[in-house]
Amino acid sequence: MLRFDIITIFPDMFAGVLQESILKRAQDKKKVVFHVHDLRRYSADKKHRKVDDRPFGGGPGMVMSPQPLFDAVRKIKGKRSAKIIYMSPAGRPFTQAHAKRLAKAKNLIIICGHYEGIDERVRLKLVDEEISIGDYVLTGGEVPAMAVADAVTRLVGGVVGKAASLQSESFEDSMLEHPHYTRPANFRGAKVPAVLLSGDHKAIEAWRRQQALAKTKKVRPDLLQ
Repeated sequence: MLRFDIITIFPDMFAGVLQESILKRAQDKKKVVFHVHDLRRYSADKKHRKVDDRPFGGGPGMVMSPQPLFDAVRKIKGKRSAKIIYMSPAGRPFTQAHAKRLAKAKNLIIICGHYEGIDERVRLKLVDEEISIGDYVLTGGEVPAMAVADAVTRLVGGVVGKAASLQSESFEDSMLEHPHYTRPANFRGAKVPAVLLSGDHKAIEAWRRQQALAKTKKVRPDLLQ
C-alpha cells in the first residue's frame, strides 16, 4: 500500500477530491491511504498558530518558517523511510515517467508551499524532490499536490481496472494519445472515420498511430525531439 502524507495549511481543500472517483476507489481497495496534516498544529506559537514570517533581507511577502515544517515532518515520518516532496513552481517539471517512479514508493510526504515559499533550510535539509506541475504560479501547493496524488495513484498496481488502458495514454511512446470516438457513428452529420468501423485491427492500429503522431507534431513537437 502506498501512503501519502500531505502537509498543508488548508487541509479542508482535500476533503472532496480524495473522496471521489479513482482516488476514493483506490482507498477502498486498500491500494493507497491518504493522511492530510494541518501544519498549524505544529506551530510553536500555540496562540496564533503562526507558520510564516518576514524574509531576511527585506522584500515583499512572507516565508514559511522552518520550525513547523521540521517538526511536522519528524512527527509524521517517524522511523519510516519516506520520500519528501515539495510542490514549488521552481521545481522539476512533473511528467508521466516521474509519476510512474513515484507509484513504486511506499511512503510519500508532500509539502504544500505558500506565500513566497519555504525557508531554504527546509528545502536543503528535508526535501528529496522539488516538483512543479507547470510554468505558472498558483496560490499554493495544494492543487499541485492533488494533481501529483491523482497521477501517481492511478498508476499503482490494481487501482485502474484494466491495466492495458494505461499503456495507450498520452505520453506513452513519447506521443500524445490518438482521438477517440463512440456511438453514434453519425452524430448530426459528423461521421466516425471509416477505418474505425472496418474491423481491420491492423489498419485501425496504423490509423491511431498516425493520428497520435500528427497531433504530437502539431501540439507538442518537443516530445518528439
